Amino acid sequence: MKSDQRKEIEELVQILTEQNLTEIEVQRKDLRIRVRRESPVTPTPSSPSASGSPKHGILPQVMVGAVDAEPSRYLTVTSPIVGTFYRSPSPDAGPYVEEGDLVKKGQVLCLVEAMKLMNEIESEAHGRIVKILVESATPVEYGQPLFLIDPLPGS
Repeated sequence: MKSDQRKEIEELVQILTEQNLTEIEVQRKDLRIRVRRESPVTPTPSSPSASGSPKHGILPQVMVGAVDAEPSRYLTVTSPIVGTFYRSPSPDAGPYVEEGDLVKKGQVLCLVEAMKLMNEIESEAHGRIVKILVESATPVEYGQPLFLIDPLPGS
């Protein structure tokens, strides 16, 4: 590995860390660098904000959410970054998921675009989409609830 390539990788890792991103990819001519890290999953009591005001921060996480009569049953998938939420991979494509759909752990639920990078947001559990909390093509903040999932037993 050339020293300039090593330096570029180190810079990407620094950006990944400073911005608390889970993945970053850069391509220049014949060089393509992709750096990805696994995000920690931290169950934390939470409920969608009544005012809709977002919280700031960056680490992606699945949190226990509050909905209807059984708040402890649902997982809240939150935005890992500040950006624009998209339900589909392109304007003319169908959405990744709909309310009522069964999803698998690791299945893409949506995209959040940040600084021209498309970040796939994946399900952290097997379950059913109970509620989609954000409209497509709208801005989201870090920690803003995006989906409520009713997890399947054992997931």
